[in-house]
Amino acid sequence: MPQPVRTGLLAKKLGMTRIFRDDGTHVPVTVLHLDQVQVVAARTQERDGYTAVQIGWGKAKVKNVTQPQRGHFAKAKVEPKRKLVEFRVDADALLEPGATLSAAHFVAGQKVDVTATSKGKGFAGSMKRWNFSGLEASHGVSISHRSHGSTGNRQDPGKTFKNKKMAGHLGVERITTLNLEVAAVDAAKGLIMVKGSVPGAKDGYVLVRDAVKRARPADAAYPAALIEAAA
Repeated sequence: MPQPVRTGLLAKKLGMTRIFRDDGTHVPVTVLHLDQVQVVAARTQERDGYTAVQIGWGKAKVKNVTQPQRGHFAKAKVEPKRKLVEFRVDADALLEPGATLSAAHFVAGQKVDVTATSKGKGFAGSMKRWNFSGLEASHGVSISHRSHGSTGNRQDPGKTFKNKKMAGHLGVERITTLNLEVAAVDAAKGLIMVKGSVPGAKDGYVLVRDAVKRARPADAAYPAALIEAAA
């Protein structure tokens, strides 16, 4: 039976570093930062036709927020957010608006899926864009070693098919990397350290959710790990 689906987290990619294990070995990690990640709205089956949680990251200046957005944030009683995203969840995993999510939402050793917009590479050749091997380095090839070669066939079909892999714009696409491992979590500083690299540029926003192809650890908080408001 599939596990119930809980919300993911919205974080900002700070960059890469490494952490050391007790045995002296080191692990390269990408550091993701949570800054006042709060629930802004909840979508219900009765009102919206689906169940989801809308969460926001950071704090935006009021002057940079439109009037309708100001009302949206005021309804949830949260400060304006710099970035909003939605996560589909099961009905019993809905959260109340205003709740603040903690980095402890994920646990060390857990597998997660990370989604972000990939770095823009501009106009790239076929070797860089599609990993083509290129033409021969010798034996008659002249000035076209990195070209993609023939683009069509013969008189029949007499055209180049759509979606032919050729040179063109590379990057700036929504990329999801599956089954990355959470190496460590610092809930006090709002940091999640993911083993290896994650998509996106430095200071870009990333979505982190439970891996769809791996079981969620039993000690992971459900429906979410929250930061309790100060009394």
